[in-house]
Amino acid sequence: MCRVRALVVGLLLSSAAPILAGTMPDLTYPEARREQIVETQFGEVIADPYRWLEGDVRHSPEVAEWVREENAVTERYMAGLPQRERFAERIRHFMDYERFGLPVKAGGNYFYTRNAGLQNQAQLFVRKGLSGEPRLLLDPNAWAADGATALDAWEPSHKGNFLLYSVQDGGTDWRILRILDVKSGKPLADEIRWAKFTGLAWVGEEGFLYSRFPAPEEGTAFQGRNFDQAVYFHRIGTSQSQDELVYSTPDHPEYGHTADVTHDGRLAVVTSHVGTDARYEVRVIDLARRKREGWKAVPLVTGFTDDWKLVEGSGRRLWYVTNWEAPRYRLVAIDLDTPRPAWTQVVSERQDILERAGIVGDRLVLNYMRDAASHAEILSLDGKTGRTISLAGIGTASGFRGRPGDPETFYAFTSFNCPASIYRMDLATGATTPFATPKICYDAKDYAVEQRFYVSKDGTRVPMFIVRKQAIARADKAVPTLLYGYGGFDVSLTPGFSAVRMAWLEAGGAFALANLRGGGEYGREWHDAGRGRNKQNVFDDFIAAGEFLKKEGITTNDGLAIQGGSNGGLLVGAVVNQRPDLFAAAVAQVGVMDMLRFDRFTAGRYWVDDYGHPDREADFKVLRAYSPYHNIREGADYPAILVTTADTDDRVVPGHSFKYTAALQHAELGDKPRLIRIETRAGHGSGKPTDKAIEEGADILAFVARWTGLELAQGTSGAQNREEAPVERP
Repeated sequence: MCRVRALVVGLLLSSAAPILAGTMPDLTYPEARREQIVETQFGEVIADPYRWLEGDVRHSPEVAEWVREENAVTERYMAGLPQRERFAERIRHFMDYERFGLPVKAGGNYFYTRNAGLQNQAQLFVRKGLSGEPRLLLDPNAWAADGATALDAWEPSHKGNFLLYSVQDGGTDWRILRILDVKSGKPLADEIRWAKFTGLAWVGEEGFLYSRFPAPEEGTAFQGRNFDQAVYFHRIGTSQSQDELVYSTPDHPEYGHTADVTHDGRLAVVTSHVGTDARYEVRVIDLARRKREGWKAVPLVTGFTDDWKLVEGSGRRLWYVTNWEAPRYRLVAIDLDTPRPAWTQVVSERQDILERAGIVGDRLVLNYMRDAASHAEILSLDGKTGRTISLAGIGTASGFRGRPGDPETFYAFTSFNCPASIYRMDLATGATTPFATPKICYDAKDYAVEQRFYVSKDGTRVPMFIVRKQAIARADKAVPTLLYGYGGFDVSLTPGFSAVRMAWLEAGGAFALANLRGGGEYGREWHDAGRGRNKQNVFDDFIAAGEFLKKEGITTNDGLAIQGGSNGGLLVGAVVNQRPDLFAAAVAQVGVMDMLRFDRFTAGRYWVDDYGHPDREADFKVLRAYSPYHNIREGADYPAILVTTADTDDRVVPGHSFKYTAALQHAELGDKPRLIRIETRAGHGSGKPTDKAIEEGADILAFVARWTGLELAQGTSGAQNREEAPVERP
């Protein structure tokens, strides 16, 4: 939240008396005008009194004033929480370590990101060879005074002469594409606007493929719906107006398209989608024939029925990971030079989920997931012989990027109790050596990471990770617990490090992560069981997780808090309405709260794959039954609720959170607070500067601690200035 406010807000903060521990602050919520908007949908009368709060804060003075007033109330409340500054200090402490991104090799150069610790944004470096001297290429910290302009994606050209990168300003989903001359370190004049949800794919050293939408009409850039995405080719040294249209579907403006290029530069692959579902069509462009045939896209996969993840290409042979006739995925290949090209199976479907694959050197590297944790294997190109990559403990492995002919690959390993370490693997010998191992100021062994399974309402077995101090786990002591969930869009929640969570764990709390249906942890069936008309299963799974934590004595009876973001914010809003008695506190972040109008803004139209169509009666009845905004239970005793969003979020527009909060504050729901924290220039979350992340994390933890009874003594640190490498994780 921006700490520099109008004078009236500054006066409110300076004159506010501290809130004493255990007391209830005097909260007076801002007055939110109620409109008489009533519509009849499929025979049901739907009131929407706060529709005016859907207005863009940039263009609506009334919405902007409401935002200022709400932030003033929330800031005053947070300033009075006795643990807030201590949590901020501890989060900052746990963030203050050197961290690296996975290196990418091109033309003998290694490109990678590095954050010295508390920099708002990671910097991009290059070095010649593994032992070369690092050279700074890009420093996003110099791009904006508030640190809110971020380096997003980046990709070196095949020979490493150029670096293509995207810039994200203020958290928006829109991207600006730029090019850097690697040798001189100087930017080129090229600039691409209105790119969104785009890949970055070099075509030799001459230019690149990218995806963009038409320039939006004035005043609609951050709320208008996105249609007519197309793939373009930009040639270095030319203006965007000269870019060549590569692929589009004007007869189907709802389709989206992205492009990749195989590492040998022979084939461009255009992947098309119709929503958020992993159901794609694939077309291939032979770049060797481009002068003769132009951008001729030949269909390879049609029908939007299955997931197709490009692994690699060599000549006119392609490898894919797919769930076609294999719900848990398999590896297949096709040779386009055969008279009648057909898919052949390389690695069959297994019980574990095949998440991704790569071809590095003359080996296949396969990344699997079992019960939401990672393991990996190296196989011969025919998929018959190989070995398992040794990964210690429960964690997440990522990376394994490379290209045919490379002698090496890099991967990262992280878990709840240790930040990511980067490793280099020699493909010929299997030997693994550290590339970048952060030094941390605590002992990872002091924290226990375990996985348990619980039974949901309908008997489904659901996995859950539980993290606590070892001493708490050994004593089997019930402590305030923060339960996190998502449950949607085929997204798998796997172990990962968070400085905010570490501050909570250090203070003596427990953290639990439930792998709800709707995610991708067990493939297509798991996803299908938690979307559309099955969405209630997700809420049942989350409620059952909370009941399990209480029954097993992990959390205290009045010490359970829940948290979720985006689709997880919807989850929090829905289960609070359904079981307000179960939770002491709830944090709903950038949530989808109005399920009857989500498809009318920006990318919301894509989400019908998971949620259904509000304008279809059968779907409407399901959505109406759980929509957080429409199901607040007047007269019920609700937990303490903190809603967070950003006034510049153009993924889940902030109107969702604004309307939901206004409705919460209007209703009689008991004495606990219902607050909203509205960040400036932060968007949906990606690219958020370190300073803002620390402030937000401290507010959330202090709020949750206040209402779950977690006591944070001033002397608590859990650190003795030790500098130890984390345990190796996948």
